[in-house]
Amino acid sequence: MEVNLLDLSTMPTSKATAPLIPQTAAPCSEADALKALAALAQAQRLRVFRALVQAGAAGLTPGALAAMLDMPASSLSFHLKELFHAQLAQVEQQGRSLIYRADFSRMTALLGFLSENCCAADPEGGCC
Repeated sequence: MEVNLLDLSTMPTSKATAPLIPQTAAPCSEADALKALAALAQAQRLRVFRALVQAGAAGLTPGALAAMLDMPASSLSFHLKELFHAQLAQVEQQGRSLIYRADFSRMTALLGFLSENCCAADPEGGCC
């Protein structure tokens, strides 16, 4: 049985099963980038996010994540909340279980923001 680690009243849930990797990502502002990078600037949280990315569209339950990362439930709950508020993770309630997924559109938008002007000053344009 899965344990509800987070108060769902503060998080919107999705019943949709639409693809998580859209064709185009919403633009990422500087404020969004700062929030996302700050969320990822903690080792355990980065491990949680990478596990969600590896899980893909299937996502992971908090119990599976805790076992996979050998992390206490209270720590995991805190890190999932931070990733959710940084718009890097999504949560969906399926029956009595919560499924967490990486928000691939936000991840793509962040990567786009970081590489937007890549090599702009290189006259040969060959750095990337």
